[in-house]
Amino acid sequence: MNNQSTKARLKYAFDNFMSAGSTKLISYLGLVALLLVLMFATILYLANIHPDEVTRLNFVDTFWTSLMHVLDPGTIGEHDGHWDFRIFMFLVTLLGIVILSILIGLISNGIMDKLDQLRKGRSFVMEQDHVLILGWSSKIFTIIPELIIANENQKDPKIVILADKDKVLMEDEIKDKIGNTKNTKIICRTGNPIDLHDLEIGNPVNSKSIIILDKENENSDSQIIKTILAIISSPHRRQAPYHITAEIENKRNFEVAKMVGKDEVELILSDDFVSKIMVQTSRQSGLSVVYIELMDFGGDEIYFVEEPKLVGKTFREAIFSYEDSAIIGIQFASDNHVEVNPPMSTVIQPGDLMIGVTEDDDTMIVSNRTNFNLEEGSIRTNEADVPHAETILLIGWNNRAKTIIQELDNYVQPGSSIKVISKFDDAVAPIEKLKKTVSNLTLEFEMVDTTDRAVLEMQKCQTFDYIMLLCYQEYYPIQEADAQTLITLLHLRNISSSSPRKMNIVSEMLDMRNRQLADITSADDFIVSDKLLSLLMTQVAENKYLMRVFEDLFDADGSEIYIKPVTDYINVDKPVNFYTILESAARKNEVAIGYRKISDARNATQGYGVVVNPKKSDLITFSSKDKIIVLSED
Repeated sequence: MNNQSTKARLKYAFDNFMSAGSTKLISYLGLVALLLVLMFATILYLANIHPDEVTRLNFVDTFWTSLMHVLDPGTIGEHDGHWDFRIFMFLVTLLGIVILSILIGLISNGIMDKLDQLRKGRSFVMEQDHVLILGWSSKIFTIIPELIIANENQKDPKIVILADKDKVLMEDEIKDKIGNTKNTKIICRTGNPIDLHDLEIGNPVNSKSIIILDKENENSDSQIIKTILAIISSPHRRQAPYHITAEIENKRNFEVAKMVGKDEVELILSDDFVSKIMVQTSRQSGLSVVYIELMDFGGDEIYFVEEPKLVGKTFREAIFSYEDSAIIGIQFASDNHVEVNPPMSTVIQPGDLMIGVTEDDDTMIVSNRTNFNLEEGSIRTNEADVPHAETILLIGWNNRAKTIIQELDNYVQPGSSIKVISKFDDAVAPIEKLKKTVSNLTLEFEMVDTTDRAVLEMQKCQTFDYIMLLCYQEYYPIQEADAQTLITLLHLRNISSSSPRKMNIVSEMLDMRNRQLADITSADDFIVSDKLLSLLMTQVAENKYLMRVFEDLFDADGSEIYIKPVTDYINVDKPVNFYTILESAARKNEVAIGYRKISDARNATQGYGVVVNPKKSDLITFSSKDKIIVLSED
C-alpha cells in the first residue's frame, strides 16, 4: 500500500522527468510550448481579442501571433490599440520568455553533453580495413610512424587506438611526439580492451590487423591473454580469421596464449627475442643495423612475391634473377612453410613465393639478365677461420640474462667462458643452476659496483672478445636503470678509447628516449631496446608470415645473418660487381645480401657503413677490412 502524499508523488514524478535526459526534456518542453500556443490562440480567437486595425482574427492568424510572441519578445512593442490585446499578449510573451530560456538552456546543455561524450572517446568506429592497436605503451611511438610509412602508397589508411587512457591525452601525445601523420588518419578511443563492450568500440570485426601492446606492468601477460580471448570468443566475432600480433614476456605464458589464439595470433616472446638479438649483435659488429634495415619501413624490407618465370628453376638461379632485390628464401606453396637460405639445388614449384629484400613489392622484378660479368679471377675459395673459444663479460643482471646465457651456449665453441658482474647477488642462484645445463660455457660471478670506473678497469675489459651490458630493470625504475647503464657505457667507451684493442660492446636500454643521451657513434655499441620489438610487431602486423622468416633468422639451428671478412670471398685488388660476391657466397652455400664499408663504420648518416641489397651490377672497391653480409648456417 502506497502511503505517500500527493505532493511527494508529484515531486517524485518531477524528479523522474528532469532525469530523462536533454533530448527527452527538449521534446517534452517543445510539446508543452506547442500546446500553450494552441491554448493562447484558442482564447484569442474565442474572446475575439484583436488589434484596433483588425475587426477579427481567424484561427490561423491567432496561432501565428501567439507563436511569434512566444519566440520573439520584441514583437510586443509593435502593437497599438486595445489594451486587452496588449495585456494578453504581454502575458503570452512573459511565458514565452520562460519557455524559450529553458529551451535554450536544454539545447546548450545537450550540445555540451554530446561534446563531453565525444571527448571521452566512447563512440563506435565505423571504419573498414584499419589497423587496430589495443593498449598503450612507449612502443606505440615506434609502431605508428612505421605504419605511416607503410601506408604512404595506400588510399585513405586508418589507425584506430583503443586504450584505457583519456582520448584527448592520447591525441595530444601523438601530436607532440609523432607530428605529421601524412595520409594516415589516427582515431583514438577510450576503453578497456578486455571488456567485450569496450572492445566493440574499436570495430575489430572490420579490421585489417590487430596489434596488442603490453601494459608495462607485472600482469602484462595475463592482460594480453585476456584481450586475445575477448577478441576470439566475442559473440559478434567475424567468420574470417583475425590477424592478431601480440607480445608475451614470460615463456611460461606463451603456450597458454597460443592455445587461446591458435592460428589467428602471431606471438612474439619479447624476452626471448631481445635475448637472441643481443647475442647475435654482440658477436658481430654492425649486425644490429642490418636488423633495423630489415625491420623498418624506411628503406628496404622483406616481401613475398610469386614469380611464375622462376618455376622449375633452382634457388641458386633465383638469387641471380634480380638486379635490385636480394632473394633470401622461399615460402613453399605445399604447406606455407618458410625456409631462409634453402639448399641451392631446391627447385621452385608453382605457387611458391620468393622471399626477397627490396624497396617495395612492385620493385621485385626479374631482370632477365644472362651475362653477370663475373670476375672469376677475383673469387676466393679459401676456408673460413677455425672457430675458437670465446671470453665474454656480462655486466648487469635481469630476467633476460638466463636466456642470453642459454642462447650463447648454442653459438660458442666448447671451452668458452662468461664472467658475470653485477651490483646485486640475485644472480648467484640462477648461475649455479645454469652451470649444470650449459655444455660449451663455464660461468663465473662477482658482485661489484658496475658503475665504478676503477672496478671496470680491474676487470680488464679489453681482454674479452665482447661485452654485453644489461639493465637493472628489476631493481630500479626505468629511468634510473637506464641511467646506471649509461654511466657504465660511458666508462667502457673511455677505457676502450685508450686501449690498443677495440672493445665490442652491445648494451640495452629500456626507454628509447635515453638512447639519444648515449650519443651513439658506432654500430658496435648500438643499444638494443623496445624499438626492435616494436619494429618486429609492425612488420608482422603487415604480413603474418614474416614471423616465420625472423624465427628462422634468430634460430641458432638454421641460417642466420653473418658479417664476414670480404677476403673470405674475393680479392680486394680491383673493383668487382656484387654478382661476383653473390657467386662466391653461393659456392659456400651462402646468400650474400649486402656489405659493410669499415671506412664509414662511425658515420651514422651512411648507416655505419652497412649497405643491404646493393644494386648487383654496380662496381665496388673493397678494402681488406671490409665485410660481406651473408645468410649462412655458421
